[in-house]
Amino acid sequence: MEFDVLIAGSGLAGLSAALSLAESRRVAVLTKRGATDGASDWAQGGIAVSLDASDSAERHMEDTCAAGCALCDAAAVRFVIEHSRSAVEWLMARGAPFTRDAQAASGFHLTREGGHRQRRILHAADATGHAVMTLLAEQAQAHPNITLFDAHFAIDLIHSARLGLSGQRCYGLYALDMRTGSVRTFRARHTILATGGAGKAYLYTTNPDTATGDGMAMAWRAGCRIANMEFIQFHPTCLYHPYAKSFLISEAVRGEGGVLKLPDGARFMPAYDARAELAPRDIVARAIDFEIKKRGMDCVYLDIHHRPAEFLRAHFPTILARCLEFGIDITREPIPVVPAAHYACGGVVTDVYGRADLAGLYAIGETACTGLHGANRLASNSLLECVVMGRAAAQAILAASEKERHEIPALPAWDESRVTDSDEEVVITHNWDELRRLMWNYVGIVRTDKRLARAAHRIVRLREEIDEYYAHFRISRDLLELRNLVDVASLIVESARFRHESRGLHFNRDWPEMQPKGLPTILSRAFSSRVTTGASAKRHRENH
Repeated sequence: MEFDVLIAGSGLAGLSAALSLAESRRVAVLTKRGATDGASDWAQGGIAVSLDASDSAERHMEDTCAAGCALCDAAAVRFVIEHSRSAVEWLMARGAPFTRDAQAASGFHLTREGGHRQRRILHAADATGHAVMTLLAEQAQAHPNITLFDAHFAIDLIHSARLGLSGQRCYGLYALDMRTGSVRTFRARHTILATGGAGKAYLYTTNPDTATGDGMAMAWRAGCRIANMEFIQFHPTCLYHPYAKSFLISEAVRGEGGVLKLPDGARFMPAYDARAELAPRDIVARAIDFEIKKRGMDCVYLDIHHRPAEFLRAHFPTILARCLEFGIDITREPIPVVPAAHYACGGVVTDVYGRADLAGLYAIGETACTGLHGANRLASNSLLECVVMGRAAAQAILAASEKERHEIPALPAWDESRVTDSDEEVVITHNWDELRRLMWNYVGIVRTDKRLARAAHRIVRLREEIDEYYAHFRISRDLLELRNLVDVASLIVESARFRHESRGLHFNRDWPEMQPKGLPTILSRAFSSRVTTGASAKRHRENH
């Protein structure tokens, strides 16, 4: 199976890259389930872009850096936001059905979310991700130069060191065909990791079941550096109901006047931040967590029923319908909500064109860490990053193709001659449950040195059990996901233990103050795990 470009992941980042490449390159897109079964399809809010005359790219940059708590990479922030307008124009040209407003100068309805000083969220009602993903998936599936391999799980990258060759280059990857149980070898001059985040490392998450950190773990095992994994964003408002699995209540609800309340109806956010409900997500999530623990409650309440029912039906049809399924009428009563793991601000270290440490390897979207988000992602910058970085990686590949006509060596087939069928699959279930619970209890919204040490100790034991299982039994989806999750959990814990301060999404009671200067946490297999200085991170980008 040989292609010009191989993309692992069919979310917004992956499809943006695929469609930008397909006019002149043969592209393969691998996805664990179907083309629209990832986190991009679940995104409700929208895409942050300065379309209003009173707004500007500079103001958007300032808000991004303020939310990122002085840890954003200025060059990455400028690159993504300066390309934001062309990114949404590309989507519009493809037919993206963004909500219009005839009275607005831009022609589109813009909403406001936490951390933004004004309205700049372009959206398609309250199901932006689904609207955009449905459109792009249909176009990708119809394109003659794009081959979609659904039910294919990327296992590991094939690279120079794995083949015993000199240099540092990626040549493709192995993938499990989950329909047949066989492993396929994919060869490509350029490989893009666009596998999304790792929310399933936590017991409670807004993410779909596909978010198991696959690209991050594969890149780490191949020798790439990983940055800022301690910054896991917990979305403040996930629907609290025993049967409402992973349903997010969009930040736009607060942007349109929704207020957070205690069971007795009292507001509490003004006591935590002058911006109240529109403070950045890290502040709101910690405030909710503190109130729940202090008062022994199960949840808090998000109330927007003071807005007209017709307004809510027009702007939040998906949320309204979903809540009604559970007997909650948001036009008449508040919504019970709790924080849940939502987004990884860290990931595979790349430059602003998605290039990772291995030649021929790219990482884009939530899988990557360009430095855009710093210590806390600004709301609705995620879908923006997906489109901008997908197109940027495609641009880099198209520019490099003529220069990099390297030969792809013969790649060995997957060897499973020394493994057998498992007779102890309960081990996977048990370890999966234990890992997610210890991450929630010890590496959650509020951390301590002792909690992190306990998590690190137990993860070592879990990895030993998982590695032994992996070495002796044939692979399955559950085993591969567990293997990736334990790697990602270890990276999160190790990064958190290095940061002796509280900044953005990382809050440690033993280190409650923020250091005067923020530095990224960069983990490297080649030189053991350590904190790399800002100057070293800058040299990495310059070398690319």
